[in-house]
Amino acid sequence: MATRTNYSGQPNVSMKGLKWTFITLATILIGSIFLAKSCTVVDSAEIGIKFHKWSTSDDKYGGVEGTCRGWVFYNCFTTDVFTYPTFIQRKNYEAFNVNAKDASTFQMDPTIAYRINPEKACDIFVKYRKGVEDLENGYIRTCIYEAYRTCANRYTSDSLMSSRANFESDVRRRLESSLQAEGFIVEEFTSQITPPQSLAQMINEKNAAVQSALKAKNKVAEAQANATIKIAEAKGEAEAMQIKADAEAYYNRTIAASLSPMIVQEDWIEKWDGHLPTVASGNGGMILDLKDLKKQ
Repeated sequence: MATRTNYSGQPNVSMKGLKWTFITLATILIGSIFLAKSCTVVDSAEIGIKFHKWSTSDDKYGGVEGTCRGWVFYNCFTTDVFTYPTFIQRKNYEAFNVNAKDASTFQMDPTIAYRINPEKACDIFVKYRKGVEDLENGYIRTCIYEAYRTCANRYTSDSLMSSRANFESDVRRRLESSLQAEGFIVEEFTSQITPPQSLAQMINEKNAAVQSALKAKNKVAEAQANATIKIAEAKGEAEAMQIKADAEAYYNRTIAASLSPMIVQEDWIEKWDGHLPTVASGNGGMILDLKDLKKQ
């Protein structure tokens, strides 16, 4: 390498050497940047869509090469990679109003859990060219509102509240039908339904009346049960007294029957004066004259 010596006697690096060094470093830097821009990693929980930034193709996918995962290399000047998550996404929407069949206004507060079907990721990208957040606030929200609106128009206020489970099932079926056709799989869907204030008041009053009637019915049943208990107790006491009286009567009869001969004998002894009764003989025998004994 050519060198020049300055006045102090120290050698100087030539300008040509510095130039090539700068070019080499710049080339390495540019190559590193280009390589970084032309390479990406698509996570296992995502699906990547590789597409051309400018394409004059009239095919179905409009320049989309297909899905990809792992390390992906591409020309960063003409090609790019867009990713969608394939794990479950959860979105809680702000409440909105829909009208029932009789024009009553209900407030709906929905929550949805969904995921993107990897097999339809290209279709979603080609059709919407939007990320998940934009899809949630746009297409998915529109589908939810349309499902509520359509199903609510089939119910009156009373039937919607009394058949809330059926209403929510109808909404979910309609929502699943529209979203799955586009590549969104519904995992969960719940909602809080708030009726109009006037209807809520009527429902509360109806519930209070039902509770009051039930309470009165329970009191009547309790009074009837108490009366039945008292009647049963009185009947039991009467039967007990009857059994006791019958037992006493039976006892008295038994005692009386057993004491009658003794009473007669005692009376006979009390009336006997100590003399033997007269005996009349005849026909070869002895006959006790009971008449004389009775007179004594």
